[in-house]
Amino acid sequence: MEVDENNEPHHYVRTAEDVKAIVRHAKMDERQLTQLTQALYYPSADVVSDNLRLLELDEHMLQQIRTGQTLHFKGGLHEKVVLCTDECTYDVKGAEISNSLLLVPDLKFGAATSTSPLRSPRTGNANTSLERSLNDSADDDLEVPRTLEQRQVLTIFHDYYECREIRPRYRKLGELLQLTRYSGPENEYCVERKLMFSFQQLLDTIQCSRAQFIEGLHQCRALEFDSHIRILDYEYEYRIINLMLGLIAENSWALDEVDRGETIYAMQGIAPEPIVSGLFDIYAKQSDRCPSKFRYEESLVARIVAQNILQPGLRFRSEEFMSTWQEALPEGMSCKLEYLHGLGILDKEGAQPCIRSLAEEQLPPNINDRMRALFKTKRKWTLDEMEPYIDCFTTPTLSVSQLLAKHARSLTESGTRYFVSKH
Repeated sequence: MEVDENNEPHHYVRTAEDVKAIVRHAKMDERQLTQLTQALYYPSADVVSDNLRLLELDEHMLQQIRTGQTLHFKGGLHEKVVLCTDECTYDVKGAEISNSLLLVPDLKFGAATSTSPLRSPRTGNANTSLERSLNDSADDDLEVPRTLEQRQVLTIFHDYYECREIRPRYRKLGELLQLTRYSGPENEYCVERKLMFSFQQLLDTIQCSRAQFIEGLHQCRALEFDSHIRILDYEYEYRIINLMLGLIAENSWALDEVDRGETIYAMQGIAPEPIVSGLFDIYAKQSDRCPSKFRYEESLVARIVAQNILQPGLRFRSEEFMSTWQEALPEGMSCKLEYLHGLGILDKEGAQPCIRSLAEEQLPPNINDRMRALFKTKRKWTLDEMEPYIDCFTTPTLSVSQLLAKHARSLTESGTRYFVSKH
């Protein structure tokens, strides 16, 4: 940097002669270079570039940008930031770059630096081209015309943000919705309305993509009521669902011939219409045999019935529980142990096999604490038993088996593989 006659600092600007001198000092043959030289200048103090960050994109994120979609950063004050597309969620982590990267707007590459077809770089490898040039006496006296363009470096990157696809983080969704559980119009006076959230407010808050957010609402059986997203108090939800299921026998419907309109009409005066219609849409799907009719999903019905039986702290003999569970279901539906995944466990370690409540959402959110809690509850687990309780920690590159290999040890008894605590 130099100072002019007014004592103002200014940058030295390279000339074509400077470039030629540098080429000679580097012992390079100028005839092997294109005619355009770009001189780079480091950013001056008055260039504002501290709002620029370097972000690594995978093919999915790049395609989203190319098609005009928006990528969203999400994260509260005490949360790690994630990046969301319409379909996927990515953990964002800073990483250092071994070689600094310069951001230079309008920098030209390759063929764009050749200003004359007659003087473009010769074809062939460098050694052959150089040998031909040095042996070509006709070229020796020709001076290569050179054009010089100035390029300003906007900023220098010493680090970047790398993105790793992760599972959606639903725990906060459940925690927020638990604050305003709906338990009937008579109890709405107890609910803090300022704690209610609209669909868009929750979407902006929860760390997942839009598609994953909608799936998360379905998983926690949330519905929209008075322009807010709500979940139902468990006992209230079970009571309404039980009344809706009773209409099957009352109207002599086949399991796959449930009428949506009749169900909503029959529930008038018992529960608000948005609650009944919302629950129907969650628990029922279109009938394959009768397109205008519906059938309740057996797994969802069986789970809420089992949850009503499996009160926290209670243990049931396996046969007794299965019998009670089956009797509580509508005729034609079956109870299966797989429907208890993430809700209850079968414990065979005592004198008699028993079933007890163990809700996934009530376990610690940290993988180490959760593993300790699980092994405190039961000494040994099969892979299928453990999966619903640690599946939330998996990623596209980290499976349940890999998590167990890291946080547990395995043993085989009577041909069955079990996982036990490492400590």
